Amino acid sequence: MHHGKYRFVIGLLLIPLGLYAVFVVSPYLQAFPIAFTDWEGLSASYRYIGFDNFVTLFHDPVFWVALRHNLFLLVSLPTVIVTLSLFFSAILNYRGGIPGAKFYKVVYFFPSVLSIAVVGVLWQFIFEPRSGLLNGFLRAIGLGDLANLWLGGRDTALASIMAVVVWGGVGFYVVLFTAAMAAIPKELYEAALLDGASPLQSFFRITLPLIWNTVQVAIAFLVIGALDQFALIKVLSVGPGGPGDATQVISLYMYTNAFSYGKFGYASAIGVTLFALNMILTLLTFRLTRRERVVY
Repeated sequence: MHHGKYRFVIGLLLIPLGLYAVFVVSPYLQAFPIAFTDWEGLSASYRYIGFDNFVTLFHDPVFWVALRHNLFLLVSLPTVIVTLSLFFSAILNYRGGIPGAKFYKVVYFFPSVLSIAVVGVLWQFIFEPRSGLLNGFLRAIGLGDLANLWLGGRDTALASIMAVVVWGGVGFYVVLFTAAMAAIPKELYEAALLDGASPLQSFFRITLPLIWNTVQVAIAFLVIGALDQFALIKVLSVGPGGPGDATQVISLYMYTNAFSYGKFGYASAIGVTLFALNMILTLLTFRLTRRERVVY
């Protein structure tokens, strides 16, 4: 009986795991040896050039610009998204849940179900400087001086894309944190209320410590996401990566080197470097956010 069950489970997992190994794990592993070659992607011949790609990468000014942008996103995205998600989740769960909480969860989560291409095109229309909704709204309420190029301005392009990432990401974490908060026993809040604790004190003394494991996982996901930002920047940015590398990030620079310049060896070196940064920063995030587990 049990042997048949295991065969059935293995049969179900064999095809998806095989596809994952071929199309995800295998390209990752192949990137490591390719990073030490001058392979151009379309030829069968290549030369091993040692660490030349990594030396070139170290002296590449565009890579350092892209890394600086990734680090900016690494700090800002988790901070803004986690803060907003905790705020909205706390409101939705206030005193057992506000009226219409389920409806608001759907509204918050809705951007998460849209494809990145749809989100990108939608916000292109909103940010369009001449007839876009944002500048049109600012002019309509008498704030035309605040109208800007947004995606076309060096000073506003990255912040505009970051705003779209926040808009699309908050809803998922609102649902995640709301579910975690709903599992906290109501008796703890009642006891705190009897002791004279304010809602703010209850949040920081009860809610946040009890859902910290969930917050820690969310921060780790957002750190990885900040380093892997690609699709939305590819769709929204001018160039892409512009104007003037104002929205250049490591993933986009890797893609451009591979598929625009034919430097697959160099692009693989960028990918290996990004992989190392991801691993180091993810482990560092878990280390820095680790707290003693609270049991209730």
